[in-house]
Amino acid sequence: MPLFQSAIFFFFFIFSICNFNIVDSSTAFVAPITRDQSTELYTISIYFKSPLESTDLLLDLGGKFSWIDCNPDLYTSTSHHYIPCHTNLCISLGSIACSNCFRPSGPGCHNNSCDLFPENPVIRNAILAQALVDSLALTTTDGRNPGQVGIVPNFVLSCSDDSLLLGLPEGVSGLAGLGRSNYSLPAQVSNVYASPNLFALCLPGPASTSPGAAFFNTGGPYYFLPGVDLSAHLTYAPLIQNPIGFTVITYSGHPSDEYFIGVTSININGNPVKFNHSLLKIDDNGFGGTRLSTVTPYTVLETSIYTAFIEAFANESMALNLTVTDPVSPFEVCYVASDVYDTALGPAVPTIDLVMHSEDVVWRIFGGNSMVRIAWEDEDGDRDVWCLGFVDGGDKPRTSVVIGGRQMEDNLLQFDLVSMRFGFSSSVLVHDTNCGSFNFTEDPGL
Repeated sequence: MPLFQSAIFFFFFIFSICNFNIVDSSTAFVAPITRDQSTELYTISIYFKSPLESTDLLLDLGGKFSWIDCNPDLYTSTSHHYIPCHTNLCISLGSIACSNCFRPSGPGCHNNSCDLFPENPVIRNAILAQALVDSLALTTTDGRNPGQVGIVPNFVLSCSDDSLLLGLPEGVSGLAGLGRSNYSLPAQVSNVYASPNLFALCLPGPASTSPGAAFFNTGGPYYFLPGVDLSAHLTYAPLIQNPIGFTVITYSGHPSDEYFIGVTSININGNPVKFNHSLLKIDDNGFGGTRLSTVTPYTVLETSIYTAFIEAFANESMALNLTVTDPVSPFEVCYVASDVYDTALGPAVPTIDLVMHSEDVVWRIFGGNSMVRIAWEDEDGDRDVWCLGFVDGGDKPRTSVVIGGRQMEDNLLQFDLVSMRFGFSSSVLVHDTNCGSFNFTEDPGL
């Protein structure tokens, strides 16, 4: 963990010893999000166990539930316990455990303990492991500053072992699932505090030295320095339900817990990209559509969409006197960095619009989110390019468009599971702030 973030959590840990409790149902919570430079994944830091420990978990927007490495040599907590078979809680986990938990020898229940199937979405692996109950805690907020620590007792998650940590950022202990399941992190926080199931993410960009922020139980305000309430700059579109879930473990009859949005077309510099728009609709088998993923570093497009997209982008770039140079894998459209002007919104390249249910509802992607800078040295000397951060997903992917982390950074994204709507700000750089500007360091004075 970076020194800056370690200092923040040391303060909060000491502060929480005397200040944790269950606060009232109007309470909002905030947690820092860190971008791991080596994996280009995101971690969220929460408090866990008794006594409380600051714990880093992989942030998985579509995860059904959370899991943690339960190595007996490392995992100690006075509040944890496992879930016996035949209990109401075990039965309620049926949709994410198994249908035959009543059988002690069944795959979802053994040794009289309820089991789950924790998954690593990066290497696409899953194991069978015991379900676990322990205490979780988050820092309260008034939307401007951090406050005391509020406990979420009897938080349900899964044990795992270190085999599922492969490919994840160094230092993480598990995964925080934020999906649409009743046992995701936001759903359980909402249930304990009898508050709306609503949360927001502001992922930090690659140049940020400060953490981004996740907000739970609140539709705002979300104040970022120098005092910008980003909740005032949200545009809304419906959240779409995919009737078929596609994960490492398939849950029969269970709809997807991932978040889909209704993109209907893609424009570059206001001009429509020509492709088969039926690919943007979810069919009866759950294929197609547009999904958001924090465990996918860059936006992935079905091949025919990708081919039309990069051709249109390159053509529009010619008007800016930009000439495509040698590609850098996995990207195909790159420009010599010295040829690209820099602006407050990133490199000056064509804008990309994801058009939703109406031509007036547009998620605009500026150069700061569409482009990736790559510098290296080879036999020809120093090389420095900007590349279009979109990749080819093949001709028959499960989802036609997967919006990746790079395109979501420095954007405020809100997920309202009550109204079933998705709020998005486009780049917050337009408002002279960024996702690393929430004031995590100010003493709340409680």
